[in-house]
Amino acid sequence: MIPALQPGEPSGSLILDYLAELRLRGFEGDLTHGHADRTVFATDNSIYQLPPQAVLFPKSSTDVVRIARLVAEPRFRDVKLAPRGGGTGTNGQSLTDGVLVDLSRHMNAILEINAEEGWARVQAGVVKDQLNVAVADHGLFFAPELSPSNRATIGGMIATDASGQGSVLYGKTRDHVMELHAVLLDGTQWHSRPLSSAELAIAKGRGDRVGHVLRVIDRIRQEDEALIAERFPKLNRCVTGYDLVHVCDCEGRFDLSAVLCGAEGTLAFVTEAKLRLTPIPKFTALLNIRYASFDAALRDAGALMRLQAASSETIDAKVLAFARQDQVWLKVHHHFPEDAEGPTEGVNIVEFVAETQDLLDAQLSRVQAALAVGDAGRRGYTVARGSEEAAAIWSMRKKAVGLLGNMQGETRPMPFVEDTVVPPENLADYILEFRALLDRRGLIYGMFGHVDAGCLHVRPALDLKDPAQQRLVREISDDVFALTRKYNGVLWGEHGKGLRSEYVPEFFGPLYPRMQEIKAAFDPHNQLNPGKIAAPPGHELTRLDAVPLRGEADRRIPIMVRQANDDALHCNGNAACFNFDPNDAMCPSWKATRDRKQSPKGRASLMREWLRLLGDANLSAASLPQRLMNAWRGGADFSHEVKAAMDGCLACKSCVGQCPVKVDVPSFRARFLEAYYGRYPRPTKDYLVAALETVLPLAVRAPRLVNAIAHNGLTRRATHALGLTALPQIDVTDVHGELRRRGVRLASAAALAALPDAERHKAVIVVQDAFTTHYDATVVLDTFELLQRLGFLPWLAPFMPNGKPQHVLGFLARFRETASRNAEMLRSLSATGVALIGIDPSITLSYRAEYVKLLGAEAVPRVALPQEWLAERLDELPRLAPSGGPAWALLPHCTERTNAPAAMLDWVRVASHLGVGLRVLASGCCGMAGLYGHELANRATSERIYGLSWGAILAEAESAGRTLATGYSCRCQVNLMDGIQLQHPLQLLLRTVVQARGEQTQ
Repeated sequence: MIPALQPGEPSGSLILDYLAELRLRGFEGDLTHGHADRTVFATDNSIYQLPPQAVLFPKSSTDVVRIARLVAEPRFRDVKLAPRGGGTGTNGQSLTDGVLVDLSRHMNAILEINAEEGWARVQAGVVKDQLNVAVADHGLFFAPELSPSNRATIGGMIATDASGQGSVLYGKTRDHVMELHAVLLDGTQWHSRPLSSAELAIAKGRGDRVGHVLRVIDRIRQEDEALIAERFPKLNRCVTGYDLVHVCDCEGRFDLSAVLCGAEGTLAFVTEAKLRLTPIPKFTALLNIRYASFDAALRDAGALMRLQAASSETIDAKVLAFARQDQVWLKVHHHFPEDAEGPTEGVNIVEFVAETQDLLDAQLSRVQAALAVGDAGRRGYTVARGSEEAAAIWSMRKKAVGLLGNMQGETRPMPFVEDTVVPPENLADYILEFRALLDRRGLIYGMFGHVDAGCLHVRPALDLKDPAQQRLVREISDDVFALTRKYNGVLWGEHGKGLRSEYVPEFFGPLYPRMQEIKAAFDPHNQLNPGKIAAPPGHELTRLDAVPLRGEADRRIPIMVRQANDDALHCNGNAACFNFDPNDAMCPSWKATRDRKQSPKGRASLMREWLRLLGDANLSAASLPQRLMNAWRGGADFSHEVKAAMDGCLACKSCVGQCPVKVDVPSFRARFLEAYYGRYPRPTKDYLVAALETVLPLAVRAPRLVNAIAHNGLTRRATHALGLTALPQIDVTDVHGELRRRGVRLASAAALAALPDAERHKAVIVVQDAFTTHYDATVVLDTFELLQRLGFLPWLAPFMPNGKPQHVLGFLARFRETASRNAEMLRSLSATGVALIGIDPSITLSYRAEYVKLLGAEAVPRVALPQEWLAERLDELPRLAPSGGPAWALLPHCTERTNAPAAMLDWVRVASHLGVGLRVLASGCCGMAGLYGHELANRATSERIYGLSWGAILAEAESAGRTLATGYSCRCQVNLMDGIQLQHPLQLLLRTVVQARGEQTQ
């Protein structure tokens, strides 16, 4: 039995007084000082772990004013604040042991779009891709392009003056900021925009904080003009903050926004921005050039940029190797063929854009002619044309950081010197020395980045649970800082300074005291994100090795426990699970709640903390009386906070398929629930659901009687009392009797072994799942009929429970027994050489996931999805003429979409072969996910998830009439929500085959 777990130090009394007073002053947003929230916000995408004492979620700029005004009062002078956006920073910019202010939960509205003038006005929490989707129909986008663009907020981009792919052409964030709305630390609001000399003079005359700030900055600008020109690096990327070089624009107007961009929230809260938009290039092409060495790729980059490329990115062999293991490779592999001369050691991806196709073709002709002269270590190249092909390749490049994080073992790539920039002409020589200093220490690393800007991302692989390797962070940082100075570069070229700010005084030398003056003008008492970029006189910058690391906390978890929970512990914080896109499957509970705890990253953080607190406690099962007594006693227990987060998981497994490091929430959630219910009593509904697969075969013997009993008013009230709702009715069709009538036999090893070779070749075994068989029998019958009409000999596997509900609920001992029995039966059938297929994707894919993880790959035979098997036998299928009409739309189960992405292409291939036009729609989760949508506590969120994507898609009349769904739970949800009976794609294929032959279905 696990003990009750007491979290660490509670929030201080000053913080609690501040929160109480803030609420009294009318604060309308959310606020929390719970240990779970503090744990989730203790990390970003960096190596650090620094729990805040509280988290605030303002609803409006008025709330932000309340936060700032109150903290400026003398009694709260020791309260520290730090703003936070998407939490994608790699250097701890938004981490604090004070009060965190999350501007993304509520302040995420696009306020205005002016396509004619080419600008948009947004709140700080708007995500970059969210804005780009909104303006795409106007032929516009917000540049530059970032790897985490689907979760990086505009406020965060402004805070770090973010840049990315294409910055040589498009510039950095500040180049697109027209105006800002900022809240200073005394609550003063300032609408920052370019000011003429007369306007500046008036503003400087103000008697408030704004006037003081403007006077200080304007004086420094004028007095230290030569020093500013000397000390600010002349690089495309030189994220420095406090940008005095650009405080006056090309027209001589004073613009405070230049100082606020890149300030990492150390000067003010940015609540709103007016942004310049850029026309989307009409025609684009990418040259994907392969090299015999990474050095050759780097040295060739300069020559490529002289060919007037829009951008040039590079990837080394290690990143490519990880990309080949990821689903992203399915869309790009043909652009990176294997070389006969040996493995590709580096790739340059070079982009060209033009306003017309003729101009693009002419440009490409010149480039290809130039490439034909001398090889420069080149191994060949491919050309990707059009936005769709380009987007697929850029998607692979964007995933580079996450792909590196998927390295196996305890040693993982770590971000702390990953965004250095040197003049592009120095890059190759600089990287030679960089690699040498890592090689001397025997470290593994991957490299990728923006060679056109001289920026290369390097993540040395370390195990920061090891104190000896932890010390390398300091050693390598010092060495790399010195190396960047040698090559006239900077340590922090793209991802900001954050907790690396201790190098600022040395870098800026005599200009640093002026930066201190600026900080003091905005924040005289060092309350706003202190210790970063600059500290007021009398205060110190934070040393990078004075902040706790995630590895230090993980070190306290016993080694055996760590090894058993690597699917949670290796979350590196890249936050791919915070994808804003409602039509992306990852992660539905996050999208519906905007609660970071309800995300894979949040749940992984809570699991890590739970394991740390659990320590060496022995786990055992308590007796029922003891569990009831534990529940009756109540009391604080961090396990309750963790369970609340786990209960929100749909077990849709999108995280497993889409997280670059394969964080597997359903698996560690199941382990957590098993331990949790060793201490506390389970709800009765869990036992009912876990037994469902066993009960259903008995219930279908009298389906009408069971439905009458289960769906009368009294029973519905009882199931509601147990926490269940919207339960489906059992299908009254006698599936097995009907299949016998059609000549389908029950599979057995003996019967299959006796088949002649010709029949065995045509045979296939359909593995039943409890839900399609007993709730949607027509799909089963139509599947068998389709297989028969296609000339195959389908057999029906004996029904055995799969155990997935047991796994979802954490009945792991039962699941092991169920899975072992079922796998044994499937092995006996598979040994005959006849293929196995399953209809429902969620159940079918559990054989290659949960079963393999539990029993080992050798103990579990392959159970294919129907389209996978049909695609393998495509040459045996009749080729039918196209049926005409618009293509049918397919909404796959999210487990299928994210964990078997190649199978989506199989649906299209099979359908096309049989004359059906089919397109797989981009969609999120339907919100049902098996049990989740039938739980009363989750029903409202389930419906909210449905409305985000599926509801909107099916609201279109055409989509509703010509849409298919592969998942039983998905079809159930659609029927519940919209009263629409969607077909399974196999049913459409059956109807097509029958119509082509002029016959009738059985």
